Amino acid sequence: MGRHQHPHLPTTESAVRAIRAVAEEFHLEMTVTDDIGADQTSRRTAAGVFTVLDPDGSLPHEAHVELGGSPSVSVRLFPEDDAQITLEGVVFEDVPRDSVPAFLRSAYGGLAHVKGRFFPPGWWLVVPLPGDESYKELVLGELLNPWLSRNVR
Repeated sequence: MGRHQHPHLPTTESAVRAIRAVAEEFHLEMTVTDDIGADQTSRRTAAGVFTVLDPDGSLPHEAHVELGGSPSVSVRLFPEDDAQITLEGVVFEDVPRDSVPAFLRSAYGGLAHVKGRFFPPGWWLVVPLPGDESYKELVLGELLNPWLSRNVR
């Protein structure tokens, strides 16, 4: 079974629009902070001050999105087609930008859950997406907050 095809989000702006649609669907507050230009984005530390364009002439655009409601979620969209999603304090790195809306629907739609494992030992936050795709991150025991505790399966 192959990966589920998510709608393609070619730009940071298209991803922000897709996240806004999810926020409206779940009646969530949303704030967006945009960092535009090579001297502003987090992964362009080698860029000189006032260096706006990447060497290929493109204008890198990064956005940080905070969503209200429960669970608490923030999304950092990078110019390189990936995102970092923080769900209840648990950080998911390298989520493809195209998967972000499905990830958020899973989190707000009640599909995300915590699973205990004996080997390797620990608590894992699991975010299933349509198809056979899912994201798993280790939850440090001291981070098992009320939302995470309520969602243990």
